[in-house]
Amino acid sequence: MPRPIHAHIDLDALKNNLRTAQRLTSSRIMAVIKANAYGHGLLPVAGALAEAEGVALLDVHDAAQLREAGSRQTILLLEGFFSLEDLQLIAEYDLATVIHNEQQLASLDAYPRRGTLQVWLKINSGMNRLGFFPEEIPAVMERLKSHPAVRNVTLMTHFSHADEAAGVVTQLDRFNKLASGYHTARSMANSAAFLRYPATHGDWVRPGIMLYGASPFADTSAQQIGLKPVMTLSSQIISIRDIKAGETVGYAGLFRAERATRIGVVACGYADGYPRHAPSGTPLLVNGQRTGTIGRVSMDMLGVDLSNVAGAQIGSRVVLWGDGMPVEEVAQAAGTVSYELLCAVTARVPLGY
Repeated sequence: MPRPIHAHIDLDALKNNLRTAQRLTSSRIMAVIKANAYGHGLLPVAGALAEAEGVALLDVHDAAQLREAGSRQTILLLEGFFSLEDLQLIAEYDLATVIHNEQQLASLDAYPRRGTLQVWLKINSGMNRLGFFPEEIPAVMERLKSHPAVRNVTLMTHFSHADEAAGVVTQLDRFNKLASGYHTARSMANSAAFLRYPATHGDWVRPGIMLYGASPFADTSAQQIGLKPVMTLSSQIISIRDIKAGETVGYAGLFRAERATRIGVVACGYADGYPRHAPSGTPLLVNGQRTGTIGRVSMDMLGVDLSNVAGAQIGSRVVLWGDGMPVEEVAQAAGTVSYELLCAVTARVPLGY
């Protein structure tokens, strides 16, 4: 019998979240499916997102796999290409590519097909990660407009504070002033900007985390936005014991019982992708009842407080996150973000659809 942990991927919930996004905008949707679709499985997720006008990821071989599976959407490489061999595949599979540095720009001369390449030009509007500085854009645009390989150019940027109080005003103003001089498509909004700042929608929006049913905001739940969780990570209780007041649990004895406590052991640990740094009290569900973790997370197991969980026994279902237990709430308790938890689920955890 296989180990009881598994991740269930609800593709109907994914489609619901895409429809929610579609209702909120008239812009074309570039669904972000990088990192193996945020840990949800590239090909099944891409199939469920077939109604989006495009999908975006990082690896050119993953993009090629999508084309071979029948995708006819725009497929965008968010970090562009890294070698001349990548350029050959971009041409072969009719992929769109981000251009964010001079080396990539110079390499376009090696593109093997004339007049066919869709370029997304990355502008550094203030995040200072990827992209050309605004003052560089006029010269870069001239080179792209006259380049024999380039079919069209989309201007894009990325916001650093869309999910925080600082917002997008400074970056948006900087980007719009620059883009206003060109008659070309624009793309700015990630999930947070898409949901909170309609002025950022432009011609293409790039939702990511919201499609997987998690909120990008600390102060707004996914349910409030109308999103449904796509991944439910669940396991079972594999051991139960009663400890006395003063006894400790797990490595380093980080948890010390203040009273007699009933302890359950769950078949899930950091080798499955659960965060080792999650403190005691990180929420989860046992038999649908809310409780919390106890002690340090081990490689293959974690402890859970069963003192107030009626009917808990060996074999009881445990929801680590997902249906009934928002992943962003677990992430907040663990001092991280939902993106990391979803992407970190390891290959030994089977995915079911």
